[in-house]
Amino acid sequence: MVKRRLLGGIILCFSLATVVAAEPPTSAIIGTPPQPGWIQLSTQQKDILAPLAKDWDSMENIRKKKWLGIAERYPNMKPDEQQRMQYRMREWVNLTPEQRAKVRSSYRDFNQLPSEQKQVVKQKWDAYTNLPPEQRQLLRENSKSSKLLVPPTDSATTATNVATTPSTTAAGIPSQPPAVETSKR
Repeated sequence: MVKRRLLGGIILCFSLATVVAAEPPTSAIIGTPPQPGWIQLSTQQKDILAPLAKDWDSMENIRKKKWLGIAERYPNMKPDEQQRMQYRMREWVNLTPEQRAKVRSSYRDFNQLPSEQKQVVKQKWDAYTNLPPEQRQLLRENSKSSKLLVPPTDSATTATNVATTPSTTAAGIPSQPPAVETSKR
């Protein structure tokens, strides 16, 4: 009788292992639990995330989780930060999937830079955003955003020479820090 139970237990273990191995991974296995649909969001979340309404139910769970995190922090943001967040959400929904992938790639590249080079990029971004709109438009038209970002060699040229411009949205409005090429030439 003990042998029969042991054999039955072993067979049960093997059969369960094959069933689990045959099932596709779920979000629980991957690590991002299912996120609520648009109807399940609170009124406050819907108000904050309104620009994403039409795309919400088709979004991946990990993306929903990111946006819900932003919505949670939103009430504690300063009014100008809230305005900027709303603007960026509206711009984001107007991007094509290819443009979104490019923005994500640029963001990943930026995050992999050494902190010194990140600081240089941030300084150049600040210099760019302080330019008059006409100069920014001229820089965008000259397609300088694909140039390699290198630290300035002379501190005197830093304030006057903006070597790159940020990525722009379909409307030609800057929405992200400059694209960064990390490969050596």
